Amino acid sequence: MYTVIDIESNGAPFRKESIIEIAIYRFDGHEITDQFISLVNPEDEISSFVQKLTGITSKMVITAPKFHEIAKRVVEITQDSTLVGHNIDFDYRMLRQSFKRLGYEFKINTLDTIPLAKKLIPDEKSYSLSKLCKSIGIPLSEAHRASGDARATLDLFKLLIIKDNNNEIIQSQQEENHAKNYINKVQLLTEDLPNERGILYFQNNEGKIIYSDVVEDLYKSAKKIFDSDKSKYKKLQDETEKISYELTGTDLIAKLMMQNKGIQKRQPLTFGLFYRKNKFILEKIRKTQEEKPLLRFKSFTQGLKAINYIKSKDELKDLIEFTQKINLKKRNEIWSSSGRTLGEKSFLVLEKGKLIGFGFYELYHQIQSLDKIKKLMLPVSRFTQELQNDLQLALLRNEFEVSLLPEK
Repeated sequence: MYTVIDIESNGAPFRKESIIEIAIYRFDGHEITDQFISLVNPEDEISSFVQKLTGITSKMVITAPKFHEIAKRVVEITQDSTLVGHNIDFDYRMLRQSFKRLGYEFKINTLDTIPLAKKLIPDEKSYSLSKLCKSIGIPLSEAHRASGDARATLDLFKLLIIKDNNNEIIQSQQEENHAKNYINKVQLLTEDLPNERGILYFQNNEGKIIYSDVVEDLYKSAKKIFDSDKSKYKKLQDETEKISYELTGTDLIAKLMMQNKGIQKRQPLTFGLFYRKNKFILEKIRKTQEEKPLLRFKSFTQGLKAINYIKSKDELKDLIEFTQKINLKKRNEIWSSSGRTLGEKSFLVLEKGKLIGFGFYELYHQIQSLDKIKKLMLPVSRFTQELQNDLQLALLRNEFEVSLLPEK
């Protein structure tokens, strides 16, 4: 038994989308045995792009049922079936996401018509639903509406069944069943990870951390590892049973948190900023080079961005003013910036030009006395040349709000 589905969403950012229309046809391999088609009130705005694409306006869904009102019907019509869709990953993700908001875990076997069409109808210029249907003569009366797209997908699926002389569909289902445990594992491990900067921890079944890294996007980075074919990730994919994370805020705070946990992620700073013939230049640092760079960078691109920034600021073009700007000596200061979550701030503490600690706070009065600061502060174990360079880069780019460290 199959249920062919199509879903339209409101166009909100990834993982914040809501369903605005759903169409499901229950199909026994020969004929439609049940169907469910409905607009859905997303309880949120519909983007202008989606309104133009689908013709579904906010006014149209005001009186439509909310997802919790149709959830039972969706479960009933899809029960004991394989969910079929054209790019089924999207529809399945939308269903799982919507059910999860209700506290329900929705799981079902899935089948995607795109890879099947590529096998059974080869050499097409495009496998998008509209272009494929046009090419093979399947009517698509309402493109980008759930009912029209789902019905066209059903007609395509019927054709694929007819053309399936080598039982590709049955084999695909078998492969899907074999892969189901792994797919479900990846979904369960990654679906709650935020799209935020932080530290990823992959743990085995004993809870031991077997991999950790500072990443710009926790969700995307974890998914990338699980989707990778690289041999270095194979063991990690097999052994990971839990993923934990810590939000870190700024990149510098992330490095400090990693250092305090004894997790090293060293990146060689191979490019240097030099001042010659009255101008700043960027070049690769040679091991035998006696001249010390003003700043160091992990890549040519990072260095080039710094030079362009310097050129855009008249007060930085002079070498003396530039060196004063990034000079850390004798600084007794507290530097504040964004924190890990909304409403939180991060801070760095410098004494006599050296970074001695960092931490987080929510209320301004928490950093108004040295005693309170030191109670909140996590000490920095080692003040390395790399950290000094990071602080100077942060000063250059005005990444922190700098104020004097309270004397007591």
